[in-house]
Amino acid sequence: LHPSPIPDSPSSLVPVSLSLSSLVPVSLSPHSSQSLSLSTLVTVSLSSLVPVSLSSLVPSIDAVLSVSLTLSSPSLLMLCCLSLTLSSPSLLMLCCLSLSLQPQTYDAVEPLDLEEFLMSQLRSGDSALMQEFGDFPNDNLAVELVEKECRTVRHSVPEEGAELDSHVRDCAQSYTQPWLVVSKITLLEEFGLFWMFSLHDLSLLILSLLFQVRSPSLAGLSDDSRKTLTSSDFDLRSGLTPDPRVEGLLRFNNHEDLDRFNQEARQTNRHPELFALYPPADEIRPIPECPKEHVGDRILIRCQAIKFEIDIEPLFATLALYDLREKKKISENFYCDLNSDQFKGFLKPHTPQIDQSTLSRAAIFSITYPSPDIYLVIKIEKVLQQGEIGDCAEPYMVMKETDSAKNKDKLEKLKSQSEMFCQRLGRYRMPFAWATVNIMNVISTSVCVCVGQLPRRNSERFGSMEDQCNMSAFKPATITISTFCKQFILFSVLGTIRLDVTPVHDNPVASLSTELIPVKPVSEKNLRPIKEVLEFPSSEVYVPHSTYRNLLFVYPQRLNFVNRLASARNITVKIQFMSGEDPSCVLPVIFGKSSGPEFVQEVYTPVTYHNKSPDFYEEVKISLPARLTERHHLLFTFYHISCQQKQNQTSSVEALIGYSWLPILSTDRLQTGQYCLPIALDKLPVNYSLHSPEVPPVKWMESHKGVFNLEIQAVSSVHTQDNHLERFFTLCHALGGGVTFPLRVREEKIPENKLEHELKLSIISLSSSRLEPLVLYLHLVLDKLFTLIMQPMVIAGQTANLAQIAFESVVSIVNSLHNSQELARDQQGRNGLLATYLYWVFRLPDSPRETLNPGRIHHMLSWPRDCFRQSHYIRTALGAELFCSCCCPQQQFHEELALQMVVSTGVCRENAYKYAWFFFELLVKSMAQHVCQLEKHDVPRRSRFSDRFKDDITTIVSVVTLEQAEKVNISLAFFLYDLLSLMDRGFVFILIRNYCNQMSAKSVSVPVLISMRLEFLRILCSHEHYLNLSLYFSSPASAPASPCPSISSQSSSSCSLQEQRILGLFDLSQEFKQQHYLTGLLLTELSAALDMESEGGKVQRKAINATYSLLCAHDLDHRCARPEVRAKVATLYLPLVGIIIDSINYLDFTGTGPAPSEAAAVLCVCVWECILRRSFPVSPLNQSGKAVATLSAETSRNLLVCFLWVMKNAERSLIQRWTVDMPPAQLNRLLELLTICVSCFEYRVKTSERSLTQALQKSQQAKMQLEDSLLRGIGARGEMMRFSHCTRLLSMSAEALTRQRENLRWRKDLTQWRQTNEKQDKTKAELDQEALISGNLATESNLIVLDLLETIVQAVPLVDCKDSVVGGVLRVLLHCLTCNQSTTFLCHCFSTLRALVVKFGELLFEEEAEQCADLCQKVLQHCSSSVDGNRSQACATLYLIMRYSFSSANNFSRVKMQVTMSLASLVGKSEDFQEEYLRRSLRTILAYAEEDMEMQSTALPSQVDELLRNLNSILSDTVKMREFQEDPEMLMDLMYRIAKGYQTSPDLRLTWLHNMAEKHKNRKCFTESAMCLVHAAALVAEYLSMLEDHKYLPVGSVTFQNISPNVLEESAVSDDILSPDEDGVCSGRYFTTSGLVGLLEQAAELFSSGGLYEAVNEVYKIIVPVLEAHRDFRELATTHQKLQKAFDNIIQKGQKRMFGTYFRVGFYGAKFGDLDEREFVYKEPGITHLPEISHRLENFYSQCFGNSLEMIKDSTPVDRSKLDANKAYIQITYVEPYFDDYEMKDRLTNFEKNFNLRRFMYTTPFTKAGRPRGELNEQYKRKTILTTMHAFPYVKTRINVIQKEEFDLTPIEVAIEDMQKKTRELALATHKEQPDAKMLQMLLQGSVGATVNQGPLEVAQVFLNEIPADPKLFRHHNKLRLCFKEFIMRCGEAVEKNKHLITPDQKEYQQELKKNYNRLRENLRPMLERKIPELYKPLIKPRLENRDSIKRLSFRRALEENP
Repeated sequence: LHPSPIPDSPSSLVPVSLSLSSLVPVSLSPHSSQSLSLSTLVTVSLSSLVPVSLSSLVPSIDAVLSVSLTLSSPSLLMLCCLSLTLSSPSLLMLCCLSLSLQPQTYDAVEPLDLEEFLMSQLRSGDSALMQEFGDFPNDNLAVELVEKECRTVRHSVPEEGAELDSHVRDCAQSYTQPWLVVSKITLLEEFGLFWMFSLHDLSLLILSLLFQVRSPSLAGLSDDSRKTLTSSDFDLRSGLTPDPRVEGLLRFNNHEDLDRFNQEARQTNRHPELFALYPPADEIRPIPECPKEHVGDRILIRCQAIKFEIDIEPLFATLALYDLREKKKISENFYCDLNSDQFKGFLKPHTPQIDQSTLSRAAIFSITYPSPDIYLVIKIEKVLQQGEIGDCAEPYMVMKETDSAKNKDKLEKLKSQSEMFCQRLGRYRMPFAWATVNIMNVISTSVCVCVGQLPRRNSERFGSMEDQCNMSAFKPATITISTFCKQFILFSVLGTIRLDVTPVHDNPVASLSTELIPVKPVSEKNLRPIKEVLEFPSSEVYVPHSTYRNLLFVYPQRLNFVNRLASARNITVKIQFMSGEDPSCVLPVIFGKSSGPEFVQEVYTPVTYHNKSPDFYEEVKISLPARLTERHHLLFTFYHISCQQKQNQTSSVEALIGYSWLPILSTDRLQTGQYCLPIALDKLPVNYSLHSPEVPPVKWMESHKGVFNLEIQAVSSVHTQDNHLERFFTLCHALGGGVTFPLRVREEKIPENKLEHELKLSIISLSSSRLEPLVLYLHLVLDKLFTLIMQPMVIAGQTANLAQIAFESVVSIVNSLHNSQELARDQQGRNGLLATYLYWVFRLPDSPRETLNPGRIHHMLSWPRDCFRQSHYIRTALGAELFCSCCCPQQQFHEELALQMVVSTGVCRENAYKYAWFFFELLVKSMAQHVCQLEKHDVPRRSRFSDRFKDDITTIVSVVTLEQAEKVNISLAFFLYDLLSLMDRGFVFILIRNYCNQMSAKSVSVPVLISMRLEFLRILCSHEHYLNLSLYFSSPASAPASPCPSISSQSSSSCSLQEQRILGLFDLSQEFKQQHYLTGLLLTELSAALDMESEGGKVQRKAINATYSLLCAHDLDHRCARPEVRAKVATLYLPLVGIIIDSINYLDFTGTGPAPSEAAAVLCVCVWECILRRSFPVSPLNQSGKAVATLSAETSRNLLVCFLWVMKNAERSLIQRWTVDMPPAQLNRLLELLTICVSCFEYRVKTSERSLTQALQKSQQAKMQLEDSLLRGIGARGEMMRFSHCTRLLSMSAEALTRQRENLRWRKDLTQWRQTNEKQDKTKAELDQEALISGNLATESNLIVLDLLETIVQAVPLVDCKDSVVGGVLRVLLHCLTCNQSTTFLCHCFSTLRALVVKFGELLFEEEAEQCADLCQKVLQHCSSSVDGNRSQACATLYLIMRYSFSSANNFSRVKMQVTMSLASLVGKSEDFQEEYLRRSLRTILAYAEEDMEMQSTALPSQVDELLRNLNSILSDTVKMREFQEDPEMLMDLMYRIAKGYQTSPDLRLTWLHNMAEKHKNRKCFTESAMCLVHAAALVAEYLSMLEDHKYLPVGSVTFQNISPNVLEESAVSDDILSPDEDGVCSGRYFTTSGLVGLLEQAAELFSSGGLYEAVNEVYKIIVPVLEAHRDFRELATTHQKLQKAFDNIIQKGQKRMFGTYFRVGFYGAKFGDLDEREFVYKEPGITHLPEISHRLENFYSQCFGNSLEMIKDSTPVDRSKLDANKAYIQITYVEPYFDDYEMKDRLTNFEKNFNLRRFMYTTPFTKAGRPRGELNEQYKRKTILTTMHAFPYVKTRINVIQKEEFDLTPIEVAIEDMQKKTRELALATHKEQPDAKMLQMLLQGSVGATVNQGPLEVAQVFLNEIPADPKLFRHHNKLRLCFKEFIMRCGEAVEKNKHLITPDQKEYQQELKKNYNRLRENLRPMLERKIPELYKPLIKPRLENRDSIKRLSFRRALEENP
């Protein structure tokens, strides 16, 4: 803070406050004269550290100035000093420095005028350029008419010629006219951002590749696993046949010829499209589903039979669905007649005709809302007859089918009576029986996955059946109903009805719609039809009408004649639909029932016998006429039916009771609902139909009181049944003329002068309509409103402009539909109904002068493709003026719509922009129709739309961007996307620029800002002509002409300008952004996204996926198939390469785990990483604030595949010049990037747990091994299972895969082929296809890397740092060999490797080069491959390495040592190593040496032969190791023996120690693994001490003895035997200071993993001096943090740590060979019980010896004479560490008592009689002390026993030990800081309990009751007495302690303990107070007698001489 004015001096430097809070970007140019206000915030973007001068910028500022500094480079986070020169004398500043690493907000550059640029290029006459964009169409949107798909053979519409109301006519037209769709005329419709990718649609060249996947073996699962060769079988020259040699291995003397040959080979059978192997997930611009009639889940119910016990009369079935939960009928009736022809003949007088449609016996029911309470109700009716229902049903109840012979006469009589009734009363029915079935229960129990019993309604499980069963996937079921209920009486009637229920997917043949129109497909034969039953959904269905339907359902409910005295008891109601009052006016519009006419004029309700107030259940279905008048009505006639025919009575059976009627229309509206009608007794008066039943003056029943209840329901797509909608439609039709005023609207009469006002009110009230009718008539409503917006109306001679109010109504409806919770939205938040309307239905309103007819549209759709060519483009430009003079001046719909959006205000404006997507799509479709209608395709884009309209569009886009961008960002992008196809593209680019700039000014977070811009740009870039829009053809496809034409020539200073141009192509420059506008914007956003941090990397993932999808579209576009076009497209994305290289630290290639084929163990990798940390400085970028690895593995792969695509398609010369010109650091990063690419696209596969488990299910042990192998982790041995000796054919033809890959499964996260809809269980064919693609992807991506490496290698002569480049290339190649690769790739990779050896052998075999070891190891690894081709290539490469190393140094001792070490490492770490293949490779190498005539005169052949003999000896060890693969202890003994054998070869010994460490680590033996590394470090220290004399280095292995005394065995051999200076000795990477520290650090990590934290401290005591000497303070800080963590663990875990458990294992029997009579101490994990180790060893050796193995159960000494010589015996005993008293003084902690252990003890109880157990006074105990050869922990988990000592304890000594143990346990439990009450009570119960066998009291009574007679036992007696005194004291303390720990409910227990304690104390008192007098005499020297029973004194005192 400066309190005084700052002098105006250039030297006055003041720190300035810098924060990221800018709002207004202001130029800081020295020439700027802007003055800043108080709140002005200045943004300064710096790319380097420069002083900023404000002297010329600010004349005078009296303010607090906040300068916002955004750093564009991470490197600028280093400490910097910013100086601002301030010139104002009155400037007072508050300053501090705050740097923020956020991507800068940029201003989009000014785009090119695209149209002008294209025209200028065309006029230039550049034919090549014109050829490039000749396929650039002027338009790619077309208007199409799509015929509506009609389910039936004809539309259900009124008959032609019928006079229709305008509303009905509009409805019929809307339901039948074609859809109008604006579609894209694309050359490649399926690609772009929103494209669907189908593998089967592509002609992929899928290669059959051979992979060898390295995986762990399961030795023991294969019988052949032990059949290996031995050293005696190895006869190199005569025993094996060499593999085929690689032709022309030494042929090429010219490097250029070799490169050309390799390149031609690599380009053979390559995939032209990389992304065909790695497609993006499906992303589709959603096309709304085509409108269609709503249909629920459909089921077909077929009536098979209806049968009762007797068959005497015709019966009729009615089926319908009911929802009991909703208490609603949910389907119309289906009538079924299964009567025989005989019974149908009974009714022939009443059925004059039988139409085919009434013979149906099957019906399709639809269920929209499944529910567990949906029931199928079957009603059975019969012909009316005399008698109650019970009487009529009695014969069915008493007669049985089995008694038909006995009741034959009765049945004949009943049948004749039935025939008589049918002939007389055949038209009348009566109810008979009914039955129900829970249809949903049938469906749910028939699905593949049963849902169990349906829950009760109120239970929690009750829910939608859609969640419980699949209505469309249940199995067909047959329902048999055997019990019926009599109608209205709950008694059952025995009978059977059989129904078949099946799901319906497609329309069955010969089906009829509910209007009885045949449904496609139509049957060619005369089949029995299937009827579709109309559904009455239980809840609203929000689907707009799309078919004409006009049905009326009448439901008579009840009739009340109770008060009528007349004998009207058998009552029926005749129902007719009348068009007038004359009897001839009855209309045949009533649907008939079964076995009768299709339509009838009248229907009779069933009769309930002798019931004056019957309830009806009849359903009358009526087809309403299209035009209804006031004369149409329903007529009801009531009759009494005389069932009994009286004598001499010939009159009608019907007795008229009365009439009633119901007009269909009421105030021009269809009448529906509940009605209660009176009944007229007199003849109906004239014109009765014009009035309601209450009006006419006639005689009424019961004084005009309503006695007849009925319900009317309409299912109509014409009658809206909504007041608001009906009023709106009526007034709209009045505008069309043809009406008389005043206009009647319901009860209101509207004069003409009020029509406009009323119409406006009706428009406003539309949003008040109920949701369901508004949705049902949505299409009509919107059509009418858009007509009102488009056309000014003339009302009463005045023009009425209703556009604004109509627009507001549209906005209101759109808002209502979006706010409804009932309506679905798509993934972009669009209302599905509105989206469907826009895409399919909307068309421009018909103008008064012209209508759009299909013929004209199709004519315009057939534009010739020539019109898209450049000649047409030029021709149309010449006619622009002509068009402008003749264009139609009338207002267009799109102009009016845009105008209304601009001028809207208030809530309307807010909602219009909130749901702008709707109006955007409306604008686009109307604009497309506008272009099509007026044939503007001959007019330049600039003249298509008026300037005012463009201004409106600019305003709309600006408002949406500023106010609603967060909500409608995607919709806005799609809008501009479509405008690119319609408008001036330069104008659209300006809109895009405005969007980007306005978004930058919004006050939103940077991640949100970039995310939104990315969404916006990725949609725009998905345009089909994006490449042309980005002017890709204007980019250079190759390197410019160079003054240095030869790539091998020397560079000169004249090339500098060209170098800058080449490097500039890879930069995102301003020129690039302007010329390639969309590409520049996208890459700018990608760069900004990668340089920022976001939660979960969402922004980065979005940016990468946008680029990734875009490149995929290019790759699969046939227009980019030519290589020269691909090269230009790739050049367009060269800046992407620079972005990816700069972002290399953010990539994550570990998500898929380390490569499963990694030959070097993970442990060694960790050690090597430790070495690298000390050998190379950390990259500065890693020290920035930006965290590395911010991208997920999948996102990283997506970014890398983009890089690979560019590298694959870019011009090779261009890439070569680029690699030559780039700085060395950048080149190193490029090579690092290639390494990451290899890892990311490695071929990975994991075997199927399920398949292999099924194959091995009989072997539980094999299953456990398999699961362990699969789930162990993702290491070299944990990733995959291998199959026995078969080759790994994991990428082959589909036929071969079907045979070979039965047990393979693909992990979704490891398989590069991904789909959007992943299926849980894929078919085998799908898995095979994935395997093919995954293998080909791995091969192609690696070949691209190889191509680039070759390009870099060929440019090496021009590079300054050859060593670095060659080394880097070699590292990438070696990494390729490490990963799983196909044979195809390995062939080319080895060719490149050999070329590298030939060109730069002198660099590879230098003494300092580390690559030699890695190269030998990787090549040798492939020499053991089971694939012949891989082996041949590896052999050729290894021989070439030997040859060139010999040529360069005249010996190849270095290579010899490295190959030997590599083989030792390979056989030690690889579990599936197969030596027979390596032997064959050795034979092949020998063949190369023998056939190399040029080298025969040299010593090379003899040295090769010597090397092969050394390798043979190592292979012999491998054979032995294979035999003990499943015995870890024996395996480690063998490896230890091998390592011991290499005592004079430190490199090889170190290798085998590493092998042992890796084996231990895999078995979770971390301590032993750490010890191996400690031994390795001691070995390194020994040889370092010979080479270097530094005080900070350890003095050989002696320094390590504090860690373990075993390390002293690593003492080096003296100098006279072996010198570390010898060539090839101690030359590995570990024999350095960094290597030593790396080994120790990894050892410390393993000690920590094993819980030995104290050992960590000892290890770091050796490391710290080295770090201090190197001043490596960063590592020192890390080291002390690790030490702190170790000490914290010691404090926290303390005594809780579980160390090892130890067992003595003895082997007896000749079958064991060398192990016979040998004893070992085994170290097992903590808390290992004796049965566990016993079971493990027994299982293993049982496999070796079968039933000959026997386990010795006790620990007594084994007598060999009693053992069977033909058997093998194992004795296992638990042992404990044993320490002398002096040792216990130093071993105080739990760790010290479990570390460096060599002595162990176990006890064996015995008696003199030979029994193990006896009475207390005869129980002896033998203690056995074992001493091992080395101390635990060691490099092995078992160590030989080298010494055994034994001594026996007398019974009293045994008692003393037991009492001392009990006393210690009591003391420990009592004095714990947090006592455990349960443990204390358990100890007390065993000490003072009353009933304890051989308890303390019994011990005292046996040994203390009397003074022993033998004086030698006096001291034992006294010692036991003192033990009891202490014991009883501890018991008292424990009882008191327990008193404070017990709960209130344990008081009685405490009293009992106290009483028992007092009783024990009193019983012991006499014995404890009795002393032996002799012990208290004056001390004299006692004499000890020899005791035969004691081999060693129990008390350690000096022995006196014997008497």
